[in-house]
Parts: sequence; C-alpha cells; structure tokens
Amino acid sequence: MQENTAAQNATELENLIAQLQRVLLGKPKQIRLALCCVLARGHLLIEDLPGMGKTSLSQAMAKSLGLTYQRVQFTSDMLPADILGVSIYDKAMNQFVFHPGPLFRQMVLADEINRASPKTQSALLEAMAEGQITVDGNTHPLPKPFFVIATQNPTDQSGTFPLPESQLDRFMMRISLGYPSKEAELAMLKGQGENPASALPQCISPLGLMQLQAEVDKITSSDAVLHYLLALVEETRTQGEGYGLSPRATKALLACGKAWAFLSGRQFMVPEDLQAVFVAVAQHRLRASSQHQGQSLAERVLGAVNPIR
Repeated sequence: MQENTAAQNATELENLIAQLQRVLLGKPKQIRLALCCVLARGHLLIEDLPGMGKTSLSQAMAKSLGLTYQRVQFTSDMLPADILGVSIYDKAMNQFVFHPGPLFRQMVLADEINRASPKTQSALLEAMAEGQITVDGNTHPLPKPFFVIATQNPTDQSGTFPLPESQLDRFMMRISLGYPSKEAELAMLKGQGENPASALPQCISPLGLMQLQAEVDKITSSDAVLHYLLALVEETRTQGEGYGLSPRATKALLACGKAWAFLSGRQFMVPEDLQAVFVAVAQHRLRASSQHQGQSLAERVLGAVNPIR
C-alpha cells in the first residue's frame, strides 16, 4: 500500500514539474526550489527584473495545484485594508460586517511588494507567520493551504522600500529567475512555452498537496546530517559580518532539505539536500547590501563547511 502511494506521489510530482517546465522554459532548478517551498509550507520571495516570468510561474503553480489565486499589485499609496479587508457598517443588520480582502486566497501573488510602504508591507506579517489576520480586534483564519509568493524589483531601482529583516525572515526562500538561455528564449519565440493564463490541467488537488506536505514531514534525518545543518548555521553566526541565521531559519533549512529529499524520491536526507537549498534559504537573511552580495555570502558559508558523514 505504501509503495503504491509513493509511486502515485512520484508520478504526480513528475507531471507537475514537467508542466511547470513547459511554462517557464529553461529554469528546472528554480521550479524545484519553488515546489520545495510549497511542500515545506513556506512563502517564496522572487527578486528579479520585470518581465522574467515571476507572474507566469505563480499563475502556473496555482492552476496546476488547483489553488484559489489572487494577484495584488503593490503600490506606494496602498493601505493595509486594501490587502486584509475592511469592516463596513450594515444598516439592515445593525452591525459591522467584515468584507475579506484579496489575501483570503490559497495562493497570493504580492507583486512588487517593495513598492508599498513599510506599513502596508507589515500587514502581511501575521498572515505569513500564523495563517490568520486580525482586523478591528477580530481574528479571521486564512484558507488552507496558504502560500504567498512575493516579487520585488532590485533595491537599487527607484521607488522601492527595502523589506525589513523581520519581513524577510518570514520568507522561507528567495530565488531569482534570471535571463533565459538562448535556447529557451528561441523556444519561447517559436511559441513552445504555454501561456499560464490558459486552462492548465490540475495535477494535484489542494487536499493532495496537504497530504504531500504531511509526507515531507516524515522524511528522516540522521544525526550527522543535523550536525552538518547546525555547522552551516553556526558558520553564518561567526563569520563576523553582521548577524547569522535565526532559529526560524534553522527550522526552514531543515524543512526545505526534507522537501528536496522528497522531490528526489528519498525518505531520508543527505548533505546534498541541504546544499541544494541552502543559498535560497540563507541569502536574504544575511546582512548584505544587495541580492548578489547575500548570495555570495551564502555560497562562501557553504564552501567553508565540510559535510559530516
């Protein structure tokens, strides 16, 4: 029975990855990292120039997973109520009635999040950390599963508000799609890439996704792998440049390592799983003046620590 379930899970994931790769051409590593983030119940930050496929990836993931989806364009004049919702007085009922905002979807694309003011950015903190929001003293649960994909432009572009450390730490991963290869861009020009706005078939149901997330939790990790994980975290804290990874980041690294092992068809973690996800988990949490500097710091930490076997 377990073998049949494992085979079914592997088939579903293979179909999902193949479908996403037909939408976002030439980016297999980024697609696997994004799926790792979903399977680990995290939120994803994509930092890149406009037009790189960030929106296409989020739409395709939502369609393929059967999730309710909402894209929210962040702007400098946006207010927290524009995201969370607002209570409006109903004369017939003689009471205030809460009208949910766009955040009440299973997958939310916070597009160009760093163009909104810090006050509006912080409106996402409770939702991302606890899966609920509080408006006028009343707590409202968000749907399950709940997943935020936020995009941001490079911080050196005009009209941006850098995300504070507390907000960055809520994102389990940060990735960059980058320019496509010449071959992938040629295939795109020939119309070989699918339009994610079209009716993509659903590969996995929301309930099926939650079951896969539960399977990821069961992935085992030996003491040697855990010591390697802790050695990586300790290296970020002792390299003398700002501050290192938080305990929340330590747990995120473990969860992502388990998800990568699961995508690789294993029921146990190996050091290579942590190496595959470390930069994406760590780079935005290390004190750095730019994305490239954060990536460089994370790669340096990864190269300085040898796996314990």
